[in-house]
Amino acid sequence: MLRAMQLLLIRHALPVRIDGGDGPADPHLSDTGHHQAEALAHWLADEQIDEIWTSPMRRARETAAPLEAALGLTAVVDDELREFDAEESHYIPMEELRGTDDPRWRELIERLGSPEQYAFRDLCAAAVERAVVANPGRTVAVVCHGGVVNAYLSSILHIERPLFFEPAYTSVSRVMAASSGMRSLVSVNEVAHMPTLRAGGRTPGRDGDAAPGAAANDIVARAEEAAVESPP
Repeated sequence: MLRAMQLLLIRHALPVRIDGGDGPADPHLSDTGHHQAEALAHWLADEQIDEIWTSPMRRARETAAPLEAALGLTAVVDDELREFDAEESHYIPMEELRGTDDPRWRELIERLGSPEQYAFRDLCAAAVERAVVANPGRTVAVVCHGGVVNAYLSSILHIERPLFFEPAYTSVSRVMAASSGMRSLVSVNEVAHMPTLRAGGRTPGRDGDAAPGAAANDIVARAEEAAVESPP
């Protein structure tokens, strides 16, 4: 019998900040981000990963690069793994927007639950499923974005909100995908390669966000509670 396919959804490492410009912001990784990407590659080097897929955006490509080198693989680039803000002229980490009460944070909150967000979820879920269907019985790492991770997980878990938790930088969330079409969430927000977070340091995000390495059922419970308290 063919074993279930294992999917690793990985958020990119910390990029530099871009505030304004002539075209879409597509930042490189910061120095901290490069260290995070190297730590991720070292941690996953002994796993039997058969293929790497990545978003075309620089922060995802640069996060994937050390893993490609460690495993001797060349990533498959899928344009539809891009983040929902890919056309924006700025890139400011979400935790900074929220912490400073930036008007752009309020605009983002107002967009949650919009037709645009649900269309984004459908697009991302289909892109991740392409990686799944193309690799039956194999293990694939998909290096992408927090919005993409949320989109796919909310889709397979039938959570109404397209965005329901904040993945840590270079965190790993695992899904088992059976040939029958069943998708099972194994873990969310793994950060074993990040000592500060593993020791109990706070993931960038608001109080009440998912802690690093939080159990999958705890993430789902929090999402369901939020959906009841604040319907989209």
